[in-house]
Amino acid sequence: MQTENLADFPAGSTFETDLVIVGSGPASYTIARELAGSDIKVLIVESGLQEEQPAYTALNRTEIETELVSDAQKEKRIEFHSGLIPSWSADEQPYGVRNRCFGGSTRSWAGKSAPFQPIDHEARSWVPNSGWPIGHDELAPFLDRAAALLNLGPNCYDERLFERAGTEPPKPQLDPQVLKPFFWQFARSRLDKLDILRIAPEFLRLDAANIRILMNATATHIDTDDAGDFASFEISTIDGAKSHVRAKVAVLAAGGIENPRLLLASDRKHQNGVGNAHDTVGRYFMDHPGVRVGYFKKEDANRINNRFGFYGVKDGDRWQLYMHGVSLSEDAQRRESLVNCALYMLENRAADDPWDAIKRLVKRNSDHPWSDFRAVLTSPYTLANGAAMMLFSSNLLPERFKDAVINFMIARFPNFAVTQQQRRGLPHKLDSLFIDVISEQSPDPENRVVLSDKRDALGVPIARIDWRIGRQERLSVIRLSQLFASALERAGLPTPVLEDWVIDERPEDGVFIDMAHAMGGTRISASPKDGVVDLDCRVHGTKNLYVAGSSVFPTSSHVNPTLTIVALATRLADHLKHALK
Repeated sequence: MQTENLADFPAGSTFETDLVIVGSGPASYTIARELAGSDIKVLIVESGLQEEQPAYTALNRTEIETELVSDAQKEKRIEFHSGLIPSWSADEQPYGVRNRCFGGSTRSWAGKSAPFQPIDHEARSWVPNSGWPIGHDELAPFLDRAAALLNLGPNCYDERLFERAGTEPPKPQLDPQVLKPFFWQFARSRLDKLDILRIAPEFLRLDAANIRILMNATATHIDTDDAGDFASFEISTIDGAKSHVRAKVAVLAAGGIENPRLLLASDRKHQNGVGNAHDTVGRYFMDHPGVRVGYFKKEDANRINNRFGFYGVKDGDRWQLYMHGVSLSEDAQRRESLVNCALYMLENRAADDPWDAIKRLVKRNSDHPWSDFRAVLTSPYTLANGAAMMLFSSNLLPERFKDAVINFMIARFPNFAVTQQQRRGLPHKLDSLFIDVISEQSPDPENRVVLSDKRDALGVPIARIDWRIGRQERLSVIRLSQLFASALERAGLPTPVLEDWVIDERPEDGVFIDMAHAMGGTRISASPKDGVVDLDCRVHGTKNLYVAGSSVFPTSSHVNPTLTIVALATRLADHLKHALK
């Protein structure tokens, strides 16, 4: 596989290929991998470089017309998103987290994976504009292939997982007519034993002479022929030197915001942009509203963590980790007209956590150095554990030994194993367990991506995001939280301390933020009047322009989108194999 920089070619160059893909994230990698070794020439154009650079990151700038304006929401967004990538700025990205570098969104994801549930594909009378023209059963075979690509284990995410894990369901069980066990698993890196899967190193390992990657190549316009079909992409270096890519077939795989943005900005022949004859590009934009609803006290944290902890499942010669949470049952959703949502627990570090104390002392910014020094001295086990894990993550131990240790820990001590992976080997002292909820968002045509009057450094209008969280989502989160607390009380388990706005049913007072899961702006639809792409993910009214990624989702479920992105991209790759013959 060949990687090049557009700056090494003269301005005005023309690149010819069979298939061109814009973007180098999970959808792009999936299609490229499926076509690797074939006689189809594939060119991938990536706006950024192998690592994030400020000049390229500045192209991600967005404006917002949203409710993410309160001080509490701004602080929560910074707390939640800033640790994902060093280059992220709340000022440049007041909505979402966008990566402009090789590997796309997997530079900043947490690896958390699960598929949509059957109800998510249904047209539900209480969820306006819901329903997929692609059924859950039709997508299922592609989910298995997607799981293999992401280095995941079996696609099992409900109560059947207990049997796969070789254990009885924890007792007492919660009422299955109201709440259901829900599991997520984590895509583990094949290369770094303590990291999750990143697309960039996987991409670079792809041995395929028919695939070429062109970096520093930002797509700035989609050129169409007289029939309205794709003709070429105008691409530009960061310095503004423009060239073109001509191809038989093109795929937009640039992300949930960039896909509709580029379609809208391609207005030289089409005043409203490409694929936008019915004013649907950018509409039905969705994210997952996320919010903290309460916590478990320190004395209850271990018991709840054991009850809703992690499970190890043997898959061939390795073990996979599954995270246990709780979702609304389909019966409860139908009975009370609720959207799909789920909750899970997160650790809350103690104020005297020794690793945090060490960081403050080393950086000489400790307000209470003697207290921090005491926290270090009184936590020898925690520090020894961390030192051992730092050794494990180094290159001093054989890879086969690391594999054996990880598989053993997942099989015998899954909660401990996952915390080591998530903390990158640095264990922390806990004070309590937070309860967070992630919710589906109803598809609303007034939630949308539009173009600003302002332009980026390459002359392309920046995206303006109009995104608001509806009352139905807020009430569904409150109802799930209340049902969970009641179910624990009936089961004789420790009950959480819920936030006042949850107890008093004040939905507008919850500090909701975006989870950086942009979806829906180029939704799949059977009719051009209802969406942007058809059942093959081809832009309505064109013969050879396709869209891949979460922007084609008609609904959002509550689950992280990457597994479904890869499943749909696998399905699209099968279609392209035939189309390009």
